[in-house]
Amino acid sequence: MAHASTRPDREPLRFLPHINSPEDLKTYRLEDLQHIADECRSYLIDVISQNGGHFASSLGVVELTVALHYVYSTPRDHIIWDVGHQAYIHKMLTGRRDLMQTNRQFNGIAGFPKIPESPHDAFGTGHASTSISAAAGMAAARDLAGTDEKVIAVIGDGSMTGGMAFEAMNHLGDLKSDVLVILNDNQMAISPSTGGLKDYLVNISLNKTYNKLRAFIWNTVSGINNDIGEAAKTAIHKIEDGIKASLTPGAFFEALGFRYFGPIDGHNTEQLVMALREMHELPHPKLLHVITKKGKGFKPAEQNQSAWHAHSGGFDRITGKSLKQAAPKPGPPKYQKVFGDALNDIAAIEKNVVGITAAMPSGTSLDLFQQHHPEKFYDVGIAEQHAVTFAAGMAAKGYKPVCAIYSTFLQRAYDQLIHDVALQNQHVVFAIDRAGLVGEDGPTHHGAFDLSFLHPVPNMVIMAPKDEQELRNMLYTSLIHHDGPAAIRYPRGSATGMKLDTTFTRLDIGQGETLHNGSDIALLALGTMVHKALETAEELEQAGISALVANMRFLKPLDTDLVEGIAAAHKKIVVIEENSMIGGLGSAISDYLHAHRHDNELLKIGLPDKFITHGSMKELYAMLGLERHALGTTISQFCNGTATETYGNSQSTIRTERLA
Repeated sequence: MAHASTRPDREPLRFLPHINSPEDLKTYRLEDLQHIADECRSYLIDVISQNGGHFASSLGVVELTVALHYVYSTPRDHIIWDVGHQAYIHKMLTGRRDLMQTNRQFNGIAGFPKIPESPHDAFGTGHASTSISAAAGMAAARDLAGTDEKVIAVIGDGSMTGGMAFEAMNHLGDLKSDVLVILNDNQMAISPSTGGLKDYLVNISLNKTYNKLRAFIWNTVSGINNDIGEAAKTAIHKIEDGIKASLTPGAFFEALGFRYFGPIDGHNTEQLVMALREMHELPHPKLLHVITKKGKGFKPAEQNQSAWHAHSGGFDRITGKSLKQAAPKPGPPKYQKVFGDALNDIAAIEKNVVGITAAMPSGTSLDLFQQHHPEKFYDVGIAEQHAVTFAAGMAAKGYKPVCAIYSTFLQRAYDQLIHDVALQNQHVVFAIDRAGLVGEDGPTHHGAFDLSFLHPVPNMVIMAPKDEQELRNMLYTSLIHHDGPAAIRYPRGSATGMKLDTTFTRLDIGQGETLHNGSDIALLALGTMVHKALETAEELEQAGISALVANMRFLKPLDTDLVEGIAAAHKKIVVIEENSMIGGLGSAISDYLHAHRHDNELLKIGLPDKFITHGSMKELYAMLGLERHALGTTISQFCNGTATETYGNSQSTIRTERLA
């Protein structure tokens, strides 16, 4: 990418090339800040149009980010971004401007704040609703240490729908610590925000009477001379409090122990700086409500904010039109769309099916179900814990909830999954999207642990399809021919493109299948790794090794008959999975063979005991040894007795066990 400061087709950047730290920003005049914000926005559009990344959220907080770094001094002061995909401008102003072209790329900078990446990244925030809790913890530590750094949490209104945010505000009001919470109100998460909080914020921002009076009082308080009596100041603040209570729901935040300010224009740098300076010395919790527009400054993103939440790059920076050559024909459907279509088809058979998501209707393709069955669709906001217990409540009344949640986000509702669903054996089906590696979003979004954390939970049926037809059949079986909790994990991205049956086939719970016979070695896999196993069997055959390939389908209940037959016929067994090797399919096979005193040699191939970085799927598979040639080499060495003993090595993707 050409350095954006040259930009031969546009005016050169005047300010941004000279800002390599927040201290550089502070050398400019207040009246320069809007020009700097405009250049930040233009630079961001340049970078994303070529390289891709999260987009609309960062466009919406350009002025706010500039104002924050103008008033506060990171890294001494701590700014926490919630969710972190709105932190691109923050990265640009804290010494990483020229690294933005490596954003989300292998060995490049991360798409979210990351503590090891920069001292200016106070806290990692890849999941929503965590910033106020982290800010409260940092403030409490500061208070104990007797230091005076400032702590600021910038939370999007979508993140504010998460219960954890309210838990933190309730506690922070009790702590009475000096923390500034900035509510970035754009009425959007990835999809439009839902629920009572959204209406509550709209009522504040649209109440013209309140806003006029608030402006008058704001200007009056700001202009008060230090010589005015404390009684007069107190009287003015009481008038403001009375207006809040009578004309808006804004008193809610004050009831939690916060001083509420706003709403103010989140795209007016001078007003933002004035507000931040006014609140800088207030020694207690306060909340600044700013109104922003997601996608601000890029017309296509302003008009379709959900579609431009993130982009893969390769578009015209003015029109938004793709610059990539059109594919000769449409590719295979995404797994999420196969799921959405299948749920619609099943809902035509089973009237008690309902769909539940946590602020991800388009991301899970539950919006397809919503279009056909709006009365049976529920978007609960960014509140996975509530989503799962809400589903359990519906199941208790005879409905069949399908809870569609990304693997990495389901981690947040583990207690509810165990206590409210599994313990009570409620018939809730978990559609676990983005299972396994997800590419450029990196460790905060990789679905590396779902098989492991689901595995020990009683009453759970756990399965993973090898292709889109099997996904349809698993969803059908879980809803129509099963009565209890079930989980189906499937990957991000495109399916195989196979021709789908118009009808469904019932699967026998806990029964796998042999896809390819072989006599020398057995390869056991489920989900995405089944096709890897088949490809590897071809590679091994060229080396003179005959490999059986089994699609296990189910982690739980495990097909012990299939395992017994394989163990009896094959001395060497290989398990391949796209999940942590701790607690997944390899662990299940190992436990079974140990328990039944088999003396087989077992090779486990999966994700190592570490957090996997970001990069393309091809790069990550190559790094982890999960592409065809590397798998063939590893398994050939195991078959020939030359594989390295790696058990216990947290960096390794293979572990060998001799069970005798």
